[in-house]
Formats: sequence, structure tokens, C-alpha cells
Amino acid sequence: MIDYGMDGKVALVTGAGGGIGRAAALAFARSGAAVLVSDVNETGGAETVALIEAQGGKAAWQQCDVSDGAQVKAMVAAAVTHFGRLDYAFNNAGINNLGRDEYEDEVWAKAIGINLSGVMFCMREEAEVMLKQGGGAIVNTASINGLVGNPSQPGYTASKHGVVGLTRHGALRWAKAGIRVNAVCPGVIETAMTAAVTADPKLRTVVENMTPMGRMGKAEEIAEAVVWLCSDAASFVTGHPMVVDGAATAF
Repeated sequence: MIDYGMDGKVALVTGAGGGIGRAAALAFARSGAAVLVSDVNETGGAETVALIEAQGGKAAWQQCDVSDGAQVKAMVAAAVTHFGRLDYAFNNAGINNLGRDEYEDEVWAKAIGINLSGVMFCMREEAEVMLKQGGGAIVNTASINGLVGNPSQPGYTASKHGVVGLTRHGALRWAKAGIRVNAVCPGVIETAMTAAVTADPKLRTVVENMTPMGRMGKAEEIAEAVVWLCSDAASFVTGHPMVVDGAATAF
């Protein structure tokens, strides 16, 4: 893992109770940043904080449902209260309604509320802090389904397309203010979110064959892209939906 020299900086990660969010929180900490860990899952969040502290890093916990703008405001304020500033934000919290009919009102509303409105609420509050500081970097979790169609998941697909649009909007809005906004677009990643499908060996083979590299991605591989996008190494990169998918969308 690369150390991006983030000593003295502060990162906020939503959906950090496991999977990609946890991997990113740990990667930020390894590069020296203090991390505000957030999730709806208190147990998972506490475990992430403990893992960061065990490797010698600094972390604090704040529970947050990102679909609630008031909770998001409190979460961002908590990062500043704990650590005095906010330099990086990874808006990763999201859901994937595998096996559910997203044409149902409640399922659709939840997908849009968490995956899209949640990102907007986070960007809005994070940018307010970063504008006062003179800059920062934001990365949003989209998906390859934010770039291509998906016949079975209208809510997920629409929300992730929306995240790409919000990312480009934010990049344009805050470019001259020193705030960079990018997105990661993961392919199929091996996390708890995909475990229900990949537990079946036959389905796992189908999923692996969807990717030309012949395997699912790892949460740590997405985390590395996120931390790089936030780092000074990506100082001229903004408005970019970075695809990390083992060539799944290269056809």
C-alpha cells in the first residue's frame, strides 16, 4: 500500500462499517490522516475504529443515516469537532437492492434517498467546511452501473448515474475554490453486499466471468483509487468517474 503523506490531514468516510468504506478508512489512516468513521451500523463502525487504532492511527465514530440531511450535517460537524478540520471526504454509503423490485415505491425511494440524495447532502456539508479552509478533495462512490444500463435495477442504476452527474456538477462548481470532486465506479467487488450472491458457487462463477480478468475486485483495490484521488498526486484530476472494474465495461 502506498503512503500518500497525509499527516495532519482529516478524512471522513461514510459506509465505513465494512467493505470498501472500511478499506478506505484504513488506507487513509495508513497514509497519516485522522479518520471520522461513519455508518448506520454502530458495531461495524466501532470495529473499523478499533482496526485503525490498532495500526497506530487516529479515528472517531459518528453514526449517520446519510438520507437524513440533519444527520449528515451533524456528522460533518463531528469531524471538525474531533479533529479541527476536514480535508478529504469519501461519500461511500449506499445500498444495492439485489433481488427486490425497485419499481416498488418504497424500494425506489430508499435507493434514491441513500445512494443519490445522501451523496448530495454529504457534498453540500463537506464543501461548506472546505470552502472556509481554502480547499479539499471529495470522492463519491458511483458504480459501473452509473455508466452503463442495467435491466434489472432501475433505482440503483438511476441513483448511480445521478452520482456521476453530481460529481461533475461539484467539480465545476468548486474548481476555482480548490475543491476537487471525483467518483469511483467499481465493478463487482467482493464484500458483504455481494456475499449473498457469490455464496452459491455457480453464481460466483457467473459473476467472475462477467469480468475479463476472471475475478471479483477487492475492497482494498477500490480504496487505493480513492486515496490516490484525494491525494496531491491527483492534483489536476477533478470531475472524473474513475472506473475500477477489471475491464468489465471495456467491451
